[in-house]
Amino acid sequence: MTTEHLSKEVETRLKDFFSDVKDPKDLAKTIRRVNYVLTLAVMRERDTIESEIKNIEDNFYWLNKFAEALDPYLDV
Repeated sequence: MTTEHLSKEVETRLKDFFSDVKDPKDLAKTIRRVNYVLTLAVMRERDTIESEIKNIEDNFYWLNKFAEALDPYLDV
């Protein structure tokens, strides 16, 4: 994970984006759902080579971490 600080422009864009989010829980659920569907689609579409599997796993992990930052509790 990087320890670099965000530029003011990036901070402003993120603040603008999140100020438009009406329901963080809904956004978190959507991110998790899309993340799951995209990962399954990529893995089933073709024979996934080992290097791609690691990349998919990393992306799946970080998108879920982002969703967890928005809404830390999963609905069971």
